[in-house]
Amino acid sequence: MNIQKKILIVDDEELNLDFFELMLSKLGFIVEKAKDGMEALEKAKRFLPDLILLDNIMPRMSGWELTKKLKTDARFSGIPIIMLSALDDIKDKIEGYDLGIDDYITKPFNFSEVLARIRVVLRNRELFTQIAVRESRLNMAEDVFAEINKFTQSLSPDMQKQISIIKELVDNTQLEWNELKKNEIKLPDLEKNFYKLFNTDQD
Repeated sequence: MNIQKKILIVDDEELNLDFFELMLSKLGFIVEKAKDGMEALEKAKRFLPDLILLDNIMPRMSGWELTKKLKTDARFSGIPIIMLSALDDIKDKIEGYDLGIDDYITKPFNFSEVLARIRVVLRNRELFTQIAVRESRLNMAEDVFAEINKFTQSLSPDMQKQISIIKELVDNTQLEWNELKKNEIKLPDLEKNFYKLFNTDQD
């Protein structure tokens, strides 16, 4: 990835925190750690991660509780969350997805799989953001065209006719200009033709 992505790792096991910090930092990610949900909530405010790798079962505030708080706060609701959990029951997975997590990985996990899912989630988030920006621009363009059309419709028939005439003149002028550009003789070619003609006359 060209831009370094920031990942917040939340786990009450120091071994997991150190492992993910080491591996992800080597791969170019900027990593921040938190030992429980309360600490993670505070660090999310300052760190503003691009993704949260979140353990489910933790003291003080569980992964479920943290997810609820993040997804109901406009500042953090768009941050993707991958949940790591020892709970393999389908109900737990469904609950996580209902809360708004982007992926659910059961322990024990394989780092290669976790990394692949991190990249997929980040890529999907980028695509979603691009689509949202394009839709916003399209909506703005539609609003502008609607206002222009509304303004044009409010004009008198004579004014509308004049605008049509002006538009036609502009279009014709553009066509004529394009034709001139297509057929214009470049200066070097003109010099060659003149030189050729002059030599012919001398003969």
